[in-house]
Amino acid sequence: MIRQSKKDAILELKNTGMSLRKIARTLKVSRNTITKILKDPDEAAPHRESRHEEHVPLIRDLFKECKGNAVRVAEELESRHQITIPYQSLTWIMRKHEIRKRKKRRAGQYHFKPGQEMQHDTSPHQVTIDGKKVSAQCASLTLAFSRKLFIQYYPRFTRFECKVFLSKAFDFMDGVCSRCIVDNTSVIVAGGTGPDALIAPEMKYFADMYQTGFVAHAVGDANRSARVERPFHFVENNFLPGRTFVSWHDLNRQAIDWCRNTSDKTFKRALGMIPDEAYIIEKPHLIDLPPYRPPVYVAKHRVVDIEGYVHLDTNRYSVPEALIGKSLEVQKH
Repeated sequence: MIRQSKKDAILELKNTGMSLRKIARTLKVSRNTITKILKDPDEAAPHRESRHEEHVPLIRDLFKECKGNAVRVAEELESRHQITIPYQSLTWIMRKHEIRKRKKRRAGQYHFKPGQEMQHDTSPHQVTIDGKKVSAQCASLTLAFSRKLFIQYYPRFTRFECKVFLSKAFDFMDGVCSRCIVDNTSVIVAGGTGPDALIAPEMKYFADMYQTGFVAHAVGDANRSARVERPFHFVENNFLPGRTFVSWHDLNRQAIDWCRNTSDKTFKRALGMIPDEAYIIEKPHLIDLPPYRPPVYVAKHRVVDIEGYVHLDTNRYSVPEALIGKSLEVQKH
């Protein structure tokens, strides 16, 4: 198939009066091809077909059975059905009929009404605390309409840290949206992905307490949570550079100050205003926080050692001497 650029070159050279023989020698194409192009320069490229395309349904079934391995598909076609398809032809058919991977579609845009949705996600960042560089999980929550942002950092991010973070984030927003989009990690999702995701019971109970609900976006559809994904780059390149932190508490205190005084006061072109101004519009549409919320904690059972201490994570805590050797419930808040 002759590329359009070469067709244009043939027409241009012909207009200059160059002979067909010289054009053929210059562009390394046959004179018959040049004659056809000159006769009908707007002729569409021929539609490519393959004699093996009649086997597409069978290829599609074997592709699923072989877990996407095209080599195994070719082997099974030959061994089970006595159908021999060259590997290059097989992969071409898979691409043409979108068996292997669907073509990327235009992402488009999502538009949200006030109070309709909030988005939560985490991202690993390198931070320096007390002179040491450590890996930290940056947890983020944003209101999809107003782009109001809240971030905190944790050395790890389990369901306990997730509930601690979200309770602080909901307080910061002074309300919640009816839906919270999350990714498919096991922190919130117990099984499945996307629309079929099963939310972990303790996280569902936590969401029900605030009259909201967690919804996992489809795998590979990062644009669905773009409101919370994009600010991570802003955080890494605006909040972290040039700042020093003496402790995790200091890091998170500065993060809240940055959210209030920088992120929520930075003009957003898509909004046409700053998040604080958009939040004034969104606030009446948020669901009120419950009047009472039980404290978030995780309980562990520990035996008091002979020195009168109980151990939790990397810390140890003194208890009365009379409790030595006994098992105690230790709560982490």
